[in-house]
Parts: sequence; structure tokens; C-alpha cells
Amino acid sequence: MGRRRRLALVLGLLAGLFLLRVLGQWRVANGAAGWLPPMDQWYSGLMPYPVLLPIQCAILLWQGWVTADLWRGRGWFARRSRGWGVGLKWFSLVYFVVMLLRYPVVMVLDPGRRWYDGLIPIVFHWVLAGYLYLWSRYLREG
Repeated sequence: MGRRRRLALVLGLLAGLFLLRVLGQWRVANGAAGWLPPMDQWYSGLMPYPVLLPIQCAILLWQGWVTADLWRGRGWFARRSRGWGVGLKWFSLVYFVVMLLRYPVVMVLDPGRRWYDGLIPIVFHWVLAGYLYLWSRYLREG
């Protein structure tokens, strides 16, 4: 198996992790998973959940498209572009660092929270940042 297909597998795994997050949050929102953390730990509440869910679904569809194009080695998202790759690399790194800083900021603003409150969205933002970074590596190689 070539590097491109191995990358597609890793991107598929990261998309699968994000899918599990979306499904877990959806189950909690619908009262179908009492064993999962409560809804307030799944997202910041900056965006109402009925708005957030379609955005998450769109991200998943996009990830599937990118991953499929890389697996096949053709398609819009398999076209290499050093410029796009460099821009995406820096965007993903800034995104990761902002999410890294989000946790201590939240804890300072709300010291009554438990240490694990709010970690679910932060971790999955890291998953998305990792997805973007790895795709940027592929784009930059061209």
C-alpha cells in the first residue's frame, strides 16, 4: 500500500473519530445515552445544537470526499498544491494552538468547573486540526 493510501486510511480514522463524537452528542441530545457525559460537556453552547449538527454533518461529508479522493488518487481534493498546503498547514497549527489555549482560559473564567469539563469539544477540535494538518502535508508534497 502506498503512502497516499496510508494517509487516506489515517484521515478516514480521524473522520471516524469525529463521527463517533457527532453520534455521541446526538444520542445525548436525544436522551438515548444516559451513560455518556451530559450535553453541557459536549459543546460550548456558542452555537445552538440544531445549528451545530448540520455543520458537523457537512464536515463529515467533506472529510469523506477528501478521504475518498486521496484513496483513489484523483478528484478535486487529491490535486496537490504547495500554496494551499502551506496555508492549510499554518491554519491547522493555529487552530490546534487556539484549542490548546481554550482549556486554561475556560478554567480561569469558570474556576468552579471540574478539570474534565469541556474537554470533549477541545479534543475533537484537535482531531479536526490533525486531519487538516495531515491533508496539508499531502498537498505540500506536490
